[in-house]
Amino acid sequence: MNNPGLVRSEDRLRTVCVHAAVAGLLAAPWPQPVSALQESRQLYTVSAVRVDEAPVLDGVLDEAVWLRAAVIDEFVQQEPDDGAPATERTEVLILYDPENLYIGLRAHDSESGGIVSTEMRRDSQRILDEDNFQIILDTFNDSRSGYMFVTSPLGAKLEQQISNEGGDSARRRGGGIQTGDINRDWDGVWHVSVGRLDQGWTAEIAIPMVTLRFPASENQAWGLNFMRNIRRKNEQVFWAPIPRAFNLARVSLAGSLTELSSLSRGLDLRVKPFIAGGGKRTLADGTSRQGDIGLDVKYGVTAGLNLDLTLNTDFAQAEVDDERINLTRFPLFFPEKRDFFLENAGQFVFGATASNSRLADLFFSRRIGLSDSGEHIPIVGGARLTGKIGPNSISMMDVQTDEAFGEPAENFLVTRYSRDVLARSRVGAIFINKAATSGDHFNRTYGADLSYAPHPAMTVSGFLAQTRSPGVSGDDWGGYLNATWRDARWRIYGEIADFQEDFNPEVGFIPRPGVQMRKIHFERNPRPDRFGIRMLEPQINFRFVEDQTGRLLTRQNHNFFAVHFDSGARLSFILNRWFERLDEPDRLGNGVEIPTGAYRFREYRASYSSNPARRIYGTISYGPQGFFDGTRTDVSLRTGVRLTDRLSAEGSYSRNDIDLPVPDGAFVTSVASLRIDYAPSPTISLRTLTQYNSLTDQWSTAARFRYTYMPGSDLYIVYDDVRRDGRGFTEIKDRQLILKATYLISR
Repeated sequence: MNNPGLVRSEDRLRTVCVHAAVAGLLAAPWPQPVSALQESRQLYTVSAVRVDEAPVLDGVLDEAVWLRAAVIDEFVQQEPDDGAPATERTEVLILYDPENLYIGLRAHDSESGGIVSTEMRRDSQRILDEDNFQIILDTFNDSRSGYMFVTSPLGAKLEQQISNEGGDSARRRGGGIQTGDINRDWDGVWHVSVGRLDQGWTAEIAIPMVTLRFPASENQAWGLNFMRNIRRKNEQVFWAPIPRAFNLARVSLAGSLTELSSLSRGLDLRVKPFIAGGGKRTLADGTSRQGDIGLDVKYGVTAGLNLDLTLNTDFAQAEVDDERINLTRFPLFFPEKRDFFLENAGQFVFGATASNSRLADLFFSRRIGLSDSGEHIPIVGGARLTGKIGPNSISMMDVQTDEAFGEPAENFLVTRYSRDVLARSRVGAIFINKAATSGDHFNRTYGADLSYAPHPAMTVSGFLAQTRSPGVSGDDWGGYLNATWRDARWRIYGEIADFQEDFNPEVGFIPRPGVQMRKIHFERNPRPDRFGIRMLEPQINFRFVEDQTGRLLTRQNHNFFAVHFDSGARLSFILNRWFERLDEPDRLGNGVEIPTGAYRFREYRASYSSNPARRIYGTISYGPQGFFDGTRTDVSLRTGVRLTDRLSAEGSYSRNDIDLPVPDGAFVTSVASLRIDYAPSPTISLRTLTQYNSLTDQWSTAARFRYTYMPGSDLYIVYDDVRRDGRGFTEIKDRQLILKATYLISR
C-alpha cells in the first residue's frame, strides 16, 4: 500500500491532453462531404407494388401475385471482402396492400447442407450468430430510427426498435446488443413462414401497418435495407452497402422504398386485458394466494403518435436478472425487462452511455416499480405518449406506484423532447419529476442535450443537467461531452464529465457522483487477411477520475488486443494499470473491509471464444491481477450446446480468488448458472434458469413457459424459487407459481 499524495505532474498532463484532444476534435474544420444519405437513397431505390390479393404465407412463393412484385437481387459483401458481389444469390420480392407490407425471400445456397440454423426460440440472440435474413424500415425517413425484423431458415423471429442508429453498438455485427438505442425486447406483431429450396431456403413475411408508426401523409417513402448472414462462410451481404464500421442499424445509409400510398392502420386501437393467478410461499409470511386482473391499451392518436395506458400493471412474465457478484465500490447496472417500459424506450434515452463504461443515465426505468433489492412495487397505472410529428420526437410518461416495503406511494413524470436538425443531428431536453403521494419529498431533473454529426464518421454529443430536492441548493449540476470519430479502421473518442456533489437524479443511474472524469480512447482495426485472421483489434485508453477539488481518485490505463478469426472465434488480451484512492474504507459484499489509502496495482486477462455458430461453443477467461494491496485471480467458463434445433443448454461458472492482508481477507466468491431452452415451434418456448451465488449463499430457479396462441396474445406459466444453501438446500426462502393469460383485441 502506498501513502496518499498529491496528483503527480504526469497525471495532470494526461488530463490536460484529454481536454486538448476533445477540443481538437470539436474545433477541427471537418469538410462536409456529399451526403452519403442522399447518395444511398438515390442509388438504391425500389418502387413498392400495390396488390389487392394478399399472398398466402406458406413459405413457397408460388402464388401468381409474387410475379408482380418488385425484385431486389443484387447484394454486396461487407464481410469478408468489402464491396465484392455476394457469393450466393439472394432474391427479395416486395408487395403491399393498405394493411400489410409483404416481403418474399429466396436465399439460394450452393451447399444447402451447410446452412447453420438451430434456434427456434423467439427473440434469441443466437439467431444473429446463424444463417438469417434482416430487414430494417426507416418509416419516418429520418435517417435515425427504424424497425428491424430478423428471421432464420427455421422461421425463428426477432424484432428490434432502433433509435439514434443503434448508438455505439451499431458498430458491431448483428446489432443485437441491448442498449438504450437498440431495444431487442420490443414485441411487434408480424408473420413469417419459411420453406426450403433444393439449394437454399425461402421465407414469406407480412408486417402489418398497425405494428409500425409513420407520418400522416397519403404518399410515403421509407428508408429500407436488407442484410443476409451466410454463416458457414461468416459472410454478411447488404442491398444498400454499409461500411465495416457499422451494421444494418445505420439507417442513414439505407436505400429507399417509394410509392407507398393510402396505407391504413384501421382504428389503430389495441386492447389487451390480462388475468393472472397463482400462489406464493415465503419464510416470513407463509403461504398466500395471488390473483390479479389488468388492462393495457394502445391507441394511435395520430399516425406518428402512440398512446399507451396500463391499469394494475403486472410483470409476472418478466425474466429474472442474471446473478452477478459486485467487487467494486459502485452499483451494478441491470437492464430493463418489463414490457411497458420497453417499447419506444430509445425515445427516453438521456445520458452519457457512449463510452465502454456507463457513466450516467438521467432516466433509468428500473427506478419505477422496483426496490433497490429487485422486489416488485405495485404499479397502480400509467400512461405514455410517444412518437414523432415531423422532425419532432415527443415522449411523455406518467406512472403511479402504491405503498410497499414501508415506502410511500410515488408518482413519476418523465417528459422528453428532441428535434432533428441537419442530416443526422438533433437537440433535445428532458424533465423528470418524482414525488411522494403523501409527504413533501420530491426529486426533479432538468436537462438539455445535443448530438451533432458534422461528418459521417464524426459525432459530438453531450448534455447539461440540474437536479432539485428539498433542502438542497447549489452543487447540483451535471454535464458530459463526447467527441467520437469512427470509420472502418479507426475508433477514436474523448469524453469529459462533471457531476457535482449534490447532483442526484433519483430516477436515474449515476454510479459515481461528486467527481470529474476524463477519458481518451484509440482503437484501430487492421485486416491482415491471412492465417485465418479476419481482423485485429488493438486499443488503448486512459481514464482519470478526480474529486471536485481536482484531486486524483482513480486512474486507469486500459490496453486491449483481440484477434478475430474468419470462423467467428476470438482471442483477446487485457492489461489494466490502476491507481485507486480510498478516502473511506471500502466494504466488500462479504463484509471484508479495505482500509483507506492510495493503491497501485495491475490487472491481466486472457480469454478465448470459439465459433458461436457451432453446436458446441464456449468462452474461457483467466485473469491474474493485483487487487488493492493484495491479489485476485478471476476464472470464468461459459459453454453451450445445441442438442437439436429445438433444445439447447448453456452453463457458466465464474470464480474470484481474493487474498488481502486484512482480517478475513482471503476468500473465494463464485457464481454458477445453467440455462435450458426448449422451443418446439416459434410460438412455444420454455426456458429454465438455475443459479448459485456464493456471496448470498443461495440457489435460485426460474422457469418461464410462453405460448403465443395467436399474434399478440400469450399464455405464461412462471415458476420461481430461492433456496438457502447454508441452512439446507431443501429449505425454500421464496417460491411462487403464476399463470398469466393475455388476449389482444385489435381494431
